[in-house]
Amino acid sequence: MFTGLIKSICMVKSAYTTGGGMRLAVDLGKLAEESKIGDSIAVNGVCLTIAQLKGGLAEFDISGETLTKSTLGKLKSSSAVNAELAIKATDRFGGHFVLGHVDGIATIKAIEQQGQFADMKFAANSELLAQMVVKGSVAVDGISLTIANTEKNSFSVSLIPETLKATTLGQAKIGDTVNIETDIIIKTIKKQLEKILPTEQKLTAERLKEMGF
Repeated sequence: MFTGLIKSICMVKSAYTTGGGMRLAVDLGKLAEESKIGDSIAVNGVCLTIAQLKGGLAEFDISGETLTKSTLGKLKSSSAVNAELAIKATDRFGGHFVLGHVDGIATIKAIEQQGQFADMKFAANSELLAQMVVKGSVAVDGISLTIANTEKNSFSVSLIPETLKATTLGQAKIGDTVNIETDIIIKTIKKQLEKILPTEQKLTAERLKEMGF
């Protein structure tokens, strides 16, 4: 489990397809000092297991399913990625519960600079948007963010200078694709309410608001 508080921007050293999946090598830098083979690390929000570790270089095996559901298949040598080690039971918990299980992909639709701050809008499908509520949490490429606004085909977040400095969103461009993991709490509530509500009454973000969520 992760928190969405990025520990480091790391560089991809190699990425190549193999046997229906991909082998990814990432320079973890100082994060490697706290890592070992078998550990879980979130790379751009995707929970991966270290298969090999040589110095600061960690290698990961990525399945075809993960490549289908995430943007990891687009990574290449010199790509920058957000990295976070799995949280320890004794750690201070910031951000929100991030599992590293990506729900889908969104595309950056607009970036509006506000001095040192920035507002960023993402185009997303209806399934992802149905799992979001304003002021709720969302993980974008593994970064824990607060949803500022939702529209029919998009959602927006406001980024503080520290987030722009410490994550890959500081270098993001319109048209870039990102991994999205919606809040597990919202997903769980939505799933349970769908079992309770009449099947003809579709559960939407607006309906959740009406019910006090």
